[in-house]
Amino acid sequence: MTKEELIATHCVPRKGTADALGAAALEELVALLADWRIEGNELRREFRFRDFHQTMGFVNAVAWIANREDHHPDLEVGYNYCRMRWSTHDVGGLSLNDFLCAAKVDALTA
Repeated sequence: MTKEELIATHCVPRKGTADALGAAALEELVALLADWRIEGNELRREFRFRDFHQTMGFVNAVAWIANREDHHPDLEVGYNYCRMRWSTHDVGGLSLNDFLCAAKVDALTA
């Protein structure tokens, strides 16, 4: 799968350990996403912005994507930063949905 394919693909419901990604798939997918890292069962990245207005514009755009995909990140937001964590609680780890959404978020900042 390419990053462009990740961006173009929509999330589908994923439940149970059968939908959790294995180590090989995780390595392949995270390699497509610059600046993202896997920590434990989460895909993480920090974004930096000029000011609060720019940060909140980004957060609102992420919220729109998350609602559209019905897959939601954990966010920590401050004056000029947003720390984002994706995971799929229903699979107990990372699923393809996490990487699809991360790629869509990256497209916002490209």
